[in-house]
Amino acid sequence: MKNTKMMVVGFVSAVAVSVVLSTSLFAKNSASEPTEASVEASRLQSLAKFTKVLGIVEQYNVDGLTVDQLIDKSLQGMLSNLDAHSTYMDKKSYDNLKTQTDGEFGGLGITVGMRDNTLTVIAPIEGTPADKAGIKAGDIILKINDKSTLSMTIDDAVGLMRGAPKTPIDITIVRKGVADPIKVHIIRDIITVESVYTRTISGNILYIRVTSFDKKVAADVKKAIKKHASKSKGIILDLRNNPGGLLDQAVDLTDLFVDEGIIVSQKGRNKADDITYKATKSNTITALPLVVLVNEGSASASEIVSGALQDLKRAVIVGEKTFGKGSVQVVMPITETEGIKLTVARYYLPSGRTIQAVGVTPDIEVVAGEIKNHDKSFNIKEADLKEHLTSEIEKESGMIDVTEVNATNKTIITPEQMNKDIQLKEGVDIIKALIIVKGK
Repeated sequence: MKNTKMMVVGFVSAVAVSVVLSTSLFAKNSASEPTEASVEASRLQSLAKFTKVLGIVEQYNVDGLTVDQLIDKSLQGMLSNLDAHSTYMDKKSYDNLKTQTDGEFGGLGITVGMRDNTLTVIAPIEGTPADKAGIKAGDIILKINDKSTLSMTIDDAVGLMRGAPKTPIDITIVRKGVADPIKVHIIRDIITVESVYTRTISGNILYIRVTSFDKKVAADVKKAIKKHASKSKGIILDLRNNPGGLLDQAVDLTDLFVDEGIIVSQKGRNKADDITYKATKSNTITALPLVVLVNEGSASASEIVSGALQDLKRAVIVGEKTFGKGSVQVVMPITETEGIKLTVARYYLPSGRTIQAVGVTPDIEVVAGEIKNHDKSFNIKEADLKEHLTSEIEKESGMIDVTEVNATNKTIITPEQMNKDIQLKEGVDIIKALIIVKGK
């Protein structure tokens, strides 16, 4: 398959000369319904147009770029215009991806995504440099060091933020409710995170926090439920600021709580990409009352779990609307050192609804902490977002220190702090009510 794709690229210039003759021959076919020959003729005509523009730019562009450079830019433009997650990866980007997948790397500890064409923090990973510096879900990254992120791809942004451990980086963010941009100084570090934390609260409620979906999540949660089975009467599953991860772990985790029905399905253009994942009774280990906590930092796998449990009437979802990342990407190598990341399918919940750009709306919406709105605060509107952010880049003099803003907004993880966690408190109250109802 790799050789075939490379041959297509070389084939473009070869057919450019003969495309006019080919088109005239195919024109005799019926215009009422496209034939295979006419479709191929149209394809060759489009390739000829691309080749002509490429030649013009190569000859007259003031920067004198090579054909290889122009092709790379063309591929970058084509993939990035498909959707926010598809991208062309040159050697540097491809190496970065393999580093992220295969080994340790220095970074900040945040997951980012594109929302309204802006680079947005999906969630900081608990205990990482970004989390300790006060980065929050929903923060818009305006600049990385001195480079504006407007029109920057996700992969380029991740490449800039990644670096050697103990090296410094400055990122400039815009935060809802804060008038001026915030400049945050962070020291990179090796990102190693425990994904599952558990404790018993209020005597008989098992609290399980899942920070990301790595390959051990379902097994660790299963172990925790079995360990506390004798004294637990309800479970709170905390997926707040969980940016997602492995699909099979999301399916397996959901399967611990439901014994039948569709958990999630994915549908793409090709039938080979259509897959349905169903619950199995043999994997279900508990029927205890369940509350799931979510917020705008809950994305992808987190949305599959919370959305499936909601559709299947298995849990009460509490918190804030989730991020809305419900598409499937695959990485396809095109050479030994280059590849593309392409969106091939979308996820659908048991009810048939999609997550993409919509998210999961909680059954009970609870805002995390007190929110104050002032006339002069920064409120984002999609229509004028990019124009506004462009002007924000110039507002260097008004920057404030992130420590002052975020001093009272840290992730709730200690028993003493739990009493201040409004969303968790609401979840505990609901679980207590469900326990009473179940006991009758």
